[in-house]
Amino acid sequence: MAHHIASPARLEAFSDGVIAVIITIMVLELKVPHQDGFAGLYAVLPTLLVYALSFAVTGIYWINHHHLVHRTEEADSLILYANLAFLFSLSLLPFFTSYVLEKRMDSFSVAIYAASMIANGFTFMGLRMAIARRLRQAGTLEHEDTAVERKHWMSLLVYFIAMPMAFYHPHLALSMIALVTVIWITPTAGVKPHPENDPRYE
Repeated sequence: MAHHIASPARLEAFSDGVIAVIITIMVLELKVPHQDGFAGLYAVLPTLLVYALSFAVTGIYWINHHHLVHRTEEADSLILYANLAFLFSLSLLPFFTSYVLEKRMDSFSVAIYAASMIANGFTFMGLRMAIARRLRQAGTLEHEDTAVERKHWMSLLVYFIAMPMAFYHPHLALSMIALVTVIWITPTAGVKPHPENDPRYE
């Protein structure tokens, strides 16, 4: 049976639209403070910080999604469904962000927030592995692809640690999530080049 092959450009355009809506929904949750002056701004500072974290997570996923999708010239059915699973998981982030804010960053809400990060990470890993499968079939899988995958697994480990940590130190758990976000600003940051591609070995 023939497998459906789609254009990565169409997949990326659809994903860009969904991610833009996710960010818009989160912005709508921001409310003007009731108090005037710096006191009002200080009162909503935790809200702004959690929003900034969720915005950064979404934005970094958008950057990494662009980097990942551009690795393949074709998107088969497995890639399309893996992409849908990732977008579904990420689309729930505004809800979990609101939940953390409504509960004033208590232990349980932060733990649930960390769980959402695990879900996002696993579904994006599913997309990464689906594309790696396609690259392997085409003979274009590179050392960088497998090295970034290892980095991805390590990030998931940090999320798994952050979830129980939230019950003892919720702010520390949020800091761990923020740390993972920072190390993915550049998709290949921290990934050692293959000796064949490293100028030191020339």
